Amino acid sequence: MKEEFSGNIAKAFLTSKLTILLMIAFLLIGTYSTFLIPREEEPQIEVPIADIFIGFPGASPKETESKVVMPMEKIISNIKGVEYVYSTTMKGQAMLIVQFKVGEDVERSLVKLYNELMKNMDRMPQSVTLPLIKSRAIDDVPVLGVTLWSDSTSDFDLRQQGEVLTNEIKKIPDIADVKIIGGRSRVVNVVLDKDKMAESKVDFLSIAKQIQGSNAQLMSGFLVKNDTSFAVETGNFLTSREEIANLIVGVNQQQPVYLRQIATITDGAAAPSQYVTFGYGWADAKHQQAYNSDYQAITLSVAKKKGADAMHLSEQILSKVEHLKKELITNDVHVSTTRNYGESASEKVSELLLHLIVAIVVVTLFVMLAMGWRGGLVVFLSVPVTFALTLFSYYLLDYTLNRITLFALVFITGIVVDDSIIIAENMHRHFKMKRLPFRQAAIFAINEVGNPTILATFTVIAAVLPMAFVSGMMGPYMSPMPIGASIAMILSLIVALTLTPYLGYLFLREKGESHAHGPVDKLEDSGIYKIYKAMINPMLEKSWLRWTFILGTTAVLLGTLTLFYTKGVAVKMLPFDNKNEFQVVIDMPEGTTLEKTAIVAREITEYVAKQPLVENYQTYVGTAGPISFNGLVRHYDLRKGITSPIFR
Repeated sequence: MKEEFSGNIAKAFLTSKLTILLMIAFLLIGTYSTFLIPREEEPQIEVPIADIFIGFPGASPKETESKVVMPMEKIISNIKGVEYVYSTTMKGQAMLIVQFKVGEDVERSLVKLYNELMKNMDRMPQSVTLPLIKSRAIDDVPVLGVTLWSDSTSDFDLRQQGEVLTNEIKKIPDIADVKIIGGRSRVVNVVLDKDKMAESKVDFLSIAKQIQGSNAQLMSGFLVKNDTSFAVETGNFLTSREEIANLIVGVNQQQPVYLRQIATITDGAAAPSQYVTFGYGWADAKHQQAYNSDYQAITLSVAKKKGADAMHLSEQILSKVEHLKKELITNDVHVSTTRNYGESASEKVSELLLHLIVAIVVVTLFVMLAMGWRGGLVVFLSVPVTFALTLFSYYLLDYTLNRITLFALVFITGIVVDDSIIIAENMHRHFKMKRLPFRQAAIFAINEVGNPTILATFTVIAAVLPMAFVSGMMGPYMSPMPIGASIAMILSLIVALTLTPYLGYLFLREKGESHAHGPVDKLEDSGIYKIYKAMINPMLEKSWLRWTFILGTTAVLLGTLTLFYTKGVAVKMLPFDNKNEFQVVIDMPEGTTLEKTAIVAREITEYVAKQPLVENYQTYVGTAGPISFNGLVRHYDLRKGITSPIFR
């Protein structure tokens, strides 16, 4: 038989000693790649989205919409690549959300947006402020939430400790941002006495200007002396309550008027503008019994840089926080981890890797039933090499290990083994026939099925790969699956034509030398053939059985299709994500006080805390909690006000 393309490839690896070395090298490279590839829950999605904030002081919502928002929407819509423009108008201000088409370069899109807005600012009313443009990305979602809470320390002291801890956390590489949610900041309150102001003949505006002017430091030039130039700075920033109290804010009867004479000055916590609390649920019975109430708290939300490993970064941060407990955090302050996407990402990746191993073992067992333990061993050794090379390809393509990329491997486990099974089974059949010497029989077997195997592989790739070109946001989200599956199938074909012939020649040969006239195992004598013949023969011989089988199969197919119409089976692109947190967003009537909103949130937490699956909970009243991916798209981080609590 003429040697085909596949046979020539297999011939080079069939008896080469380098083949086993290549196999070991590929396995080591794949194993090492799993440690190098960052782990995260979701794949990276690059959809250019920008928020534009613009002010129009004193204007009503209707005026802001007609004079600012509508012209700006028209300007932005003319930018090439813009897909949607949404706007929200309030009194004296407006926000526009600009979404570019999927696939547009993020940096170029933002530059085009900024240039177009600046070019047309002369068309806006005179009092309109310059637009503030803020981009959004999936990495804006915090991967870690660390909550500091106490049953004795005030939220003011908690925030002071949180600010010190934040500065230390920011020193860790790959951290993009750390936000402090909750607590009251330090302020100096100046409460003016109107009677003393009238007596000293000073007014509010002049006092405000004096305080503002005294809290400044400017470069005033240079002084040259003895051939040396000195920079001259004038003024100084206010640093203490005493300095503010001793400010001169006016002159009365040729005597200076000090601020302390007309005002009460205090240095301490600001007035409450938000409430953040922490409590334990019934799922954590030990802590719930010891701490059975809601306690004042602050949360540090940590966002990572693009491409950083969420698992390793979370471990670094928690390790540093544990180390700093003794130095920066007082004994009466407790530290709880209320979000850890790095840990959950690692758990999901480990679970999918386990499913991958189980799938390989199950496929191997099925092969063993048909070809014996030797055939199963050939497949069992071939498939891990394919996946090892696929993981290395993920590393080269800058993919991350997430549920989509790993689902691609689980999805095609049954497909990638086909190439190796076809080659190994045909070699096994020819070795059983003993018509040719083993080496010639192996090459003959590969020539026989090699080219059809190549054609079948590319046919399946042609069916899977178009999923990578799905439009919309789902396109880049799902693209790692068809791309990863296609890469794995190409690699499985390479393995089937190189390593599988070597392993088959090593394990599948029969004892003794092959010869042309020896006893031949007949296919009709095999158990699988007898079972198949017993099932198919009656349908071939009796027409009513054939039609019963065809109509029955058709009925089952139509029955399953009706499940979509009747919604007996939920239709989703992805399964429900089993996260260990959920959010309850409460919208109170306009004008509700912060305290009333906090009471409503407290009533809800009292109910939720009694649920058997709730370990802990946090409330964020008057501010936004750490956002999720859903919150990023819905702009939950902009929910700030006394009527907008969030409960986690």
